[in-house]
Parts: sequence; structure tokens; C-alpha cells
Amino acid sequence: MSAIEKVKQYLYSKDPSIKVIEFEQDTSTSFLAAQALGTEVAQIAKSILLKDKKGQYLLVVATGDARIDNKKVKQISPSRLRMATPDEVLEVTGFPVGGVCPFALKSELPIYLDESLKRFSVVYAAAGTPNTAVPVSCEQLTAITGGTWCDVTVVP
Repeated sequence: MSAIEKVKQYLYSKDPSIKVIEFEQDTSTSFLAAQALGTEVAQIAKSILLKDKKGQYLLVVATGDARIDNKKVKQISPSRLRMATPDEVLEVTGFPVGGVCPFALKSELPIYLDESLKRFSVVYAAAGTPNTAVPVSCEQLTAITGGTWCDVTVVP
């Protein structure tokens, strides 16, 4: 089953009202996704896979304009974290960089939803490929991911 079909099936099982948007063009970055959607970069929900020194992974979902704050991230992991490599991202999530979403993941991961997302009634997450998006409210995002809310980013 393709990544997009896996995501569609997963979303349908959780909330049939959530629909995936597919694009002809590349939406693999927050900037490109915002352009394709006609929205601002901040409204894109980017999924960032982090790895600690023990080899454990966690996923942080934040707005497209936010960046991880090394001091704040200690709230969710006492161990030093680094960005996962593209190969690790594909192996752990089942999705390529630019298409990572916080649902239908290959591996069970702790998911953290950053407070920056709450600035918007709807945010757009990737849907398993670098040319898809899925509009979700923060309530839907919480329900379908089981994520824990946190404050680990800084917004310009």
C-alpha cells in the first residue's frame, strides 16, 4: 500500500471528515506547502523527528515558522536531542523527509504537539508524501495522534 493510501485509510478510521489534498507541485517544505495552499508558512504543521543519545526517537509537530529551542526541548527529553537523518526519518516513520506526518507512522513514537499550533483554527500537515497536505484543527490533531501538548519552540 502506498504511503498516501496508508495515511488516507488511517485518517478515515479516526475521523472520516478529514480529507487529504494532493498537489501536482512539490510541497516538501513549509514554504512550498504554504505557496501551494495559498496560506502563510506559519499555518503549516511540520513534523520533526528527533533522536536522543540512547537511540530513542520522538516526533515534534510545530508551525512552519517555529524552530526547536534547545533549552525548552529539555522539558520533553532530559537527553540531548539531534535531528534524525533522512535515512532515519524514512526508516522510523515510513515517510520521506518532506512528507512526514504525525499519523500512520511505521513505528510507535511519542508525539509532541507544540503550542505554536494553537495560533490557528486549522493547520496543514503533510500526508505521507512531498506533495500532499491535510487540513486539521488542533482538536482533530490531538485526537488522531494522541499527542502531548508542549512548548518547545521559538517563533520569530
